[in-house]
Amino acid sequence: MESIIEVRNIKKTYKKRKSKEIITAVNDISFTVNKGEILGLLGPNGAGKTTTIKLICGLLIPDSGFIKVNGIDTQEKRLHALRHISAVLEGNRNLYWRLTVRENLEYFAGNRGKSRKEVALEIDDLLEKFRLKEKEKELVNRLSRGMQQKLAIAVAMLADSEVILLDEPTLGLDVETGYEVREMLQDIVKNYNRTIIISSHDMDVIQNLCERTVIINHGEIVTNDKVDNLLRLFDVRAYTITLDGFLSEHQQQLLLQKFPQLEYIPDTIQSTLKVDLTKSEEIYDLFDVLKLEHTPVESIDKKTVNFEEVFMKIVKGEKQYAMV
Repeated sequence: MESIIEVRNIKKTYKKRKSKEIITAVNDISFTVNKGEILGLLGPNGAGKTTTIKLICGLLIPDSGFIKVNGIDTQEKRLHALRHISAVLEGNRNLYWRLTVRENLEYFAGNRGKSRKEVALEIDDLLEKFRLKEKEKELVNRLSRGMQQKLAIAVAMLADSEVILLDEPTLGLDVETGYEVREMLQDIVKNYNRTIIISSHDMDVIQNLCERTVIINHGEIVTNDKVDNLLRLFDVRAYTITLDGFLSEHQQQLLLQKFPQLEYIPDTIQSTLKVDLTKSEEIYDLFDVLKLEHTPVESIDKKTVNFEEVFMKIVKGEKQYAMV
């Protein structure tokens, strides 16, 4: 696939306030963003993710390495390169609160060299698509957070940049508005040929929207892979088995020998086994132990891994993975 953003061997350090200590925020990271994809850019607090975002947006200059946007080096031709990218930083930080919805769209279009007359029809289209038409004369500071977020994305769309970088696009939104924003982002990629980079702590957003994710920790990339691949990698086949009775001490010893991480929870009339299997065929070994004393099984539930669990396991370094 053709890339639209290329990050190569970038490094960024800071001098700690009131001391001479040097802090390395980003340490020799490289990745690309492909045209037409929705990429997740993730990392725990203090991992270097925010620094990476600021470097891509041209708000910071790397100490070494380079970033290219649509083939243009952000250091050699900064303004030219940044015409190809728009950033939405937690929505309402991108807007003028004392202007109306329409005035915000007109103002930011003007910043890109477009006249009010030139963008009038495009603004009308965006107001309809983002369901803001009824609020076009409303001051931004009177809008709900969800409407402010939608307006910020509409402003980014009006810039006609190929890449839109979204920092926490669903932060503070109610469930209904959050789903609405997700649908809009999918529509933007599909029907407007844009590329989107999402930084978010909402792992449902990443799992539902992103095909691929780059995870940064301690200033370095710890994984760069498709979301589906990561979910499969961490599918440890976790089972919860409810027994209509109890295990004997002999059965417990046998199971713990085979599955050291197994958890046995006896209750008043039932008991529960919780176990993570590395191979699916290990379930037969477990049932062989239950069969020894004909222990009745009430139910078997297989846990489905979600991306939040995957993210936590990756940043804790619980499993190795391949880079793509």
